[in-house]
Amino acid sequence: MNKEEIKIRDEFIKLDSLLKFAGVAETGGIAKEIVTMRKVKVNGEVCLMRGKKIRSGDVVTIDEIDLELTVK
Repeated sequence: MNKEEIKIRDEFIKLDSLLKFAGVAETGGIAKEIVTMRKVKVNGEVCLMRGKKIRSGDVVTIDEIDLELTVK
């Protein structure tokens, strides 16, 4: 599995914004589609909320593309 650390300056980043920032999705619409298709896990659980607040220490996994994002 490819693992990447994503550093954020604020208290949180929304899940769809994280997917765009990490280069997983080119647009917000694509990010929304990825989330609604049950392809994203946050801390090991499937997440269907594209606006979920991702905070430092959270791990976002997308098994389909073999990617794990850790937010710092």
